[in-house]
Amino acid sequence: MSGHVFVVGADLRRLVCDDVLVPTDRSLRVTAGWRELLPPGLAVGEDADGLCLELGWRGSERVLEVPGGGSRRLWLVDTAGRDSDDTLPWLLDGAREALAAVARREVAEPVHGRARRLVALPALGTGWGGAAGRRGTLLQQLLPVLREAAEEHGFDVALVLRGPSDLAAAQRVRRGEPDNWSLPDHLRRLADALGERARRGQLAVFVGAGVSAAAGLPTWEQLLDELAVRSGLGEALGEGLARLPAQDAAALLARELGREQLEAFVGERFGPGPYALAHALIADLPVQEFVTTNYDPLVELAAADIGRDLSVLPFDDAEPGRPWLLKLHGDSAHPASVVLTRDEYLQFGDSRAALAGVLHSLLLTRHVLFVGTSMQDDDLIRIAHQVRSAIQAPGSPPRRRSGTVLTLREDPARARLWEQDVETVAMSPPGTPPAEAARLLEVLLDLIGCLSTPPTGYLLDPAYRGLLNDEECALAGALAHVEAGMPAEAGTSATAEVAALLRRLGSRRCAAGTEPVPADGATDTADDRPQEQRPG
Repeated sequence: MSGHVFVVGADLRRLVCDDVLVPTDRSLRVTAGWRELLPPGLAVGEDADGLCLELGWRGSERVLEVPGGGSRRLWLVDTAGRDSDDTLPWLLDGAREALAAVARREVAEPVHGRARRLVALPALGTGWGGAAGRRGTLLQQLLPVLREAAEEHGFDVALVLRGPSDLAAAQRVRRGEPDNWSLPDHLRRLADALGERARRGQLAVFVGAGVSAAAGLPTWEQLLDELAVRSGLGEALGEGLARLPAQDAAALLARELGREQLEAFVGERFGPGPYALAHALIADLPVQEFVTTNYDPLVELAAADIGRDLSVLPFDDAEPGRPWLLKLHGDSAHPASVVLTRDEYLQFGDSRAALAGVLHSLLLTRHVLFVGTSMQDDDLIRIAHQVRSAIQAPGSPPRRRSGTVLTLREDPARARLWEQDVETVAMSPPGTPPAEAARLLEVLLDLIGCLSTPPTGYLLDPAYRGLLNDEECALAGALAHVEAGMPAEAGTSATAEVAALLRRLGSRRCAAGTEPVPADGATDTADDRPQEQRPG
């Protein structure tokens, strides 16, 4: 069965996956950004070009598996040393060779129970590999190679990018090839609708515990089990715990452990760590408002890795124009804020009414996409009921539904229960393994991201000039004159506004903290990023 190629903005050091392709050269150097992924002792030195690895090529091969255990394997790929007309074909051959080598490694079970292996790689060749100034052409030729490998080997591939120009250009290439998503027609239509809402600024996203489960974090039931083990409850109490409502079970465990130990456990268990593919796909969406009942910081970490600095409410101040994430049930960085027990849920309805009011507002003014939640949370039920009561007069027909819930499997009774408030869409029919349904959800999020990405983020980036048609080239030329006339520092609000627009169109000259780059794009301002290593 064919795999899928995802395009996602993320940091390869933090993305949960099974295999990572790391660019290198014939001297087996990598840039220092990869240090934390390397086994201890493998880097035997460091110079201006990066880390020196104690490995050696056996011959003319271009792929070398990094020794060492662990669930995530690194593969060094020689992507440097060519600077001629055959650079791109040579890079593509290296990608094919690397993916074939990865396929030969047997994997008993993908990480965290995922349905397919996930192989992640950067845009090979955009550092020292000679393709920095031809990123558009590289993407046009690399994506088909990745799709061929996914189809041949059956694993999923994530092309991981960091720059907004890179993401926008890759999504443009994919929009020109609409057969890249193996989804049923109703999910394609849903992606079209949600992508359009996101482009218009009408979409908000609610993130539930199911998303973080793909990063190895516990669901609510698993969390209670872990707390029960830590509390050392006797056999009789342990058996009775499962028969209690979840919030009451949590209250008993909190009493047994003590609030201080409970907060320490939450802070440790849900602290910063690797994030799942779904976190990155959600953070990439052009959405300004996010809400979660999760305690972990994985959405905001994924967003920060592509330059989106989220205000985390209620702990940060909301600022005009800055996207935000509301932690409805607290944050592991502030363990005292965590809502877990029955008393805390009741308190939520009183002292935390202002937080609930934010979700009220989104349900009234946006279309909320619910991902990773079963809609069984008492707070969500209460909030949905209050919104329905506010907008629907007694005896009147139902008004518009205020959201879409993405579920893994069909549940007709629950869909009927919520039909006045939200549309419930199942990823797969009954009998589909949960892991495969979760993978389809990732594919759907990938398509929504592709359709909602603004099509102009690379317009002024010279590395993507080859993607532009005649009309766009003329427009880019006119805007380049404006770009050239921009002062080094914005002296007025009008200048700042124009500079911000040019940045959104891919201008590097107007990017904060960067110097102008040559027209051929030869200077790669991202050389120090792990995704765009100097050696490749």
